[in-house]
Amino acid sequence: MSELKWKQDLEYVALIEDLLDREEVKKLKEYTQHHFTTRLEHSISVSYLSYRIAKRYGLDTRSTARAGLLHDLFYYDWRTTKFNEGTHAYVHPRMACENAKKITELNELECDIIIKHMWLATVALPKYKESYIVTFVDKYCAVKEVAVPLSGKVNNRLKNMWARLKTVQA
Repeated sequence: MSELKWKQDLEYVALIEDLLDREEVKKLKEYTQHHFTTRLEHSISVSYLSYRIAKRYGLDTRSTARAGLLHDLFYYDWRTTKFNEGTHAYVHPRMACENAKKITELNELECDIIIKHMWLATVALPKYKESYIVTFVDKYCAVKEVAVPLSGKVNNRLKNMWARLKTVQA
């Protein structure tokens, strides 16, 4: 998602700017999320798209935007770190919620959004419409963050192969 688009949406920025100023959130820049994005970029994408959908349907935009931003507030590489308590899909939402509570007050909806955003990979059913929105937007963003850069790489390889083939045939 274009960084300029969300930054130009002053209503959205007003909802999350206090969180973006927190070192705990800024630190997410240091972690790769889906191979080609940082955890902060991913979190902002999930937050902003979820906010826009919630706004369209007259839902709680503040809680959606804030919980969307905080849904992956954890500080480890999920590809290599393992836990005795369960899988990454189970552990990280609870860890993110605890970390979020350390930097801001969370309401019941925000906790549900953060803890349940891994539904389908876990069995905990979301309780609110906003939780479903963030859950599905998270999956959409994850796929897009991997597929778009990969499709560009595949296209470039195909173009290079085609160019070499044309050179060989000439």
